[in-house]
Amino acid sequence: MIIDNPRILISAGSSGSGKTTVTCGILKALKDRGIGVSSCKCGPDYIDPMFHKRVLGIPSKNLDPFFEDKNLMGALYAEHVSGSDLNVIEGVMGYYDGLGFDGTRASTYEVGKNLGAPVILVINARGMALTLIAVLKGIMDFRSDSNIRGVILNNVSEMVYKSMAPVIERETGVIPLGFLPSCPEIAVESRHLGLMTPDSVEDLNSRIEKLGQLTEKCIDLDRLIALAESAEAVEYSGIPKPTLPDKEKIRIAVAEDDAFCFYYEDNLELLQEYGCEIVPFSPLDDKCLPENISGLILGGGYPELYAEHLSKNITMRESILSALKGGLPCLAECGGFMYLHDSMEDNERIEHRMAGFLSGEKCVKREKLVRFGYITLSVAQYNPLLERGEEIKAHEFHYWDSTDNGDLMKADKPSGKRSWECIRWINNTFCGFPHIFYRSNPRFAERFVNLCRENGANK
Repeated sequence: MIIDNPRILISAGSSGSGKTTVTCGILKALKDRGIGVSSCKCGPDYIDPMFHKRVLGIPSKNLDPFFEDKNLMGALYAEHVSGSDLNVIEGVMGYYDGLGFDGTRASTYEVGKNLGAPVILVINARGMALTLIAVLKGIMDFRSDSNIRGVILNNVSEMVYKSMAPVIERETGVIPLGFLPSCPEIAVESRHLGLMTPDSVEDLNSRIEKLGQLTEKCIDLDRLIALAESAEAVEYSGIPKPTLPDKEKIRIAVAEDDAFCFYYEDNLELLQEYGCEIVPFSPLDDKCLPENISGLILGGGYPELYAEHLSKNITMRESILSALKGGLPCLAECGGFMYLHDSMEDNERIEHRMAGFLSGEKCVKREKLVRFGYITLSVAQYNPLLERGEEIKAHEFHYWDSTDNGDLMKADKPSGKRSWECIRWINNTFCGFPHIFYRSNPRFAERFVNLCRENGANK
């Protein structure tokens, strides 16, 4: 099978160069032209894909070389971009930055190679002159197959860009595609993406409108589209689809609101392939769980920011506690895991009552990141979802910690230099801080769905 859609990858020399602002501007401007654009985000980050979907109205998903091998990435990418005219991939960190200092594993560069995407480098050129060429050439030439084909300058004036553009093309052969001026009212930074409250979305919508207009004016979208159309064809093999039992779909309740909003689209799609109907609900605002459900998923998000609101929704807390005590199968990760405790501290360290399923346990705020980065989970104790000898890949990133993180699984960092115990299994509930990527071991999702089917059959 062949990937042959138009696509580009937006990267940079480091975080903070402006690639998120440039990516959002390009997506908005292309959409305003009536182009059917889709997007992807390199790495495990939930926020950018959620932002693309909620604020820009553009379908988006993660591409992650730690979670996916080249073939799986190609297959999932091909499914995602089917029906769209052009795909824009946003990189993560610096172009070559991955698992460590000694290699490019799990980097944006690896994603670009896997998908044959022409790369556009964003450079924060404020305060630079000819040194810009040295920086650009250094990144280009660091790997002979860097495939860096274009450059966009951030934080420069039109006059400076017009002086730099011919020098860039002459010295490097890279296509200068335009610039964005220093303009605080249109910048889209990580602090703007951290909270998806209605007020912040309204502000973001205003920023995005201005950003799209400025991008149309300052970036050569015609040349950018032509560059995307030059993307090389990439071969991949299809991934087998599960053979579903001759039964009705089962309903899985999935928490989706401002407190619980971190989900990999690939995880939810895999559950649907196994015959699940995803039923969204809000632990913040709904009074109880949806009716006729066979399973429950409590994802990550920002429960600490809504701890008082969650605590005051007593009927929902009681509904979830009763269902889990009754054996309803549940996957709860990070924020969802926090919610299942007896209590949780908010940002100001004020303690609030939570669902109380993890009786006697608290979730408390720490001064710094507790555990973060990619991990591989292996079985330490028996559980119905993973057998001994099996592994599944995951990611952690949290400032809160539990008084009991569990010992069901062993988490190993890719470096092999650090490991810890995590995850709890209680009465059909699999819960812990790791964000798990189901497709790295589809049997995990299949067994969860089977458990949900058995639960429904016994009701």
